[in-house]
Parts: sequence; C-alpha cells; structure tokens
Amino acid sequence: MQKIVANLWFDGRIQEALDFYTSLMPDSRVLKVVRYGEAGPGRDDDIMSAEFQLAGQRFVLINGNTYFKPNASFSLCIHCDDQAEIDRLWSVMTSDGGAESQCGWLTDRFGVSWQITPTRLLEMMSSDDSAAVARVTAAFMTMKKLDIAELERAFRDE
Repeated sequence: MQKIVANLWFDGRIQEALDFYTSLMPDSRVLKVVRYGEAGPGRDDDIMSAEFQLAGQRFVLINGNTYFKPNASFSLCIHCDDQAEIDRLWSVMTSDGGAESQCGWLTDRFGVSWQITPTRLLEMMSSDDSAAVARVTAAFMTMKKLDIAELERAFRDE
C-alpha cells in the first residue's frame, strides 16, 4: 500500500475528472468510488470520493464544495521521456479549459496545476557545469511548453 496519497478537492465533476486522468497514461485506472447515501451531505448517489491510479501513483478525489479551490502552490509533476510525450500531454491537458503557464507548468480544466518536465532537464540541471545550468535555466524561463531540443542547444551553448 502506498503510504502517502494526494487528496484533491473538487466541487463536482468527479466522474469527468476520473475519466480524464485515467486516460492520460498507461497503468491508470479507477480503484474505488464511494457515493453519498441518504444521510448526505451530498445528493444521494453522487460521488463522495474516488480513488484512482495515475501511472501507478494513487490519488483520491474528494467531492467537497466551493470553499477550497486548487491553486499553483501545489502541483503534480510528470517526468517525460521524450518530446512526443510532452507534446501529447500538453495538448490534452490544456484543452477544454486548461491553460498554459510558464516553465513547463499548466493548469488543467479542473484547476489542478501540473509540471510537464522532460527527464533530460533534470539531468542537465544537476550538471557540474554551472555555466551550462545557467544557460538551460535562462532558456526554460522563456518557455511555456518545454522544448527538449532547445534546452539541449542551450546546454551545449549552441
């Protein structure tokens, strides 16, 4: 059992979110759905909470109310192996009400913040070459969706 599980607060749209999130990557599926009963506090048979798996990582969605809203102070990071994966996730996650931000960050249609990050960027940023790290940092600070080829050129000082 996973010891720490992120709980995301939603105001309705739980089924839509489950369908969306579990379609993003392999090893993703709905694990459990709990519905309100006659005692409430939600409408009888609406989803109260749902547990799902996204790329093997467990999450819980809670059908709360409008009191709490997601914001960029908490984000989920997806490490991507190649530009095709970045492009696909970026396109899907910014569609239908999602929004681009800076430096590989976006907000999906539900208001959840994500970082779509190439694994290669993490390798470049941990280099002992401080000048290369500075160039890569300057490059990604100008980007919305991260471009691995452009980051590589900055790293190599081309």
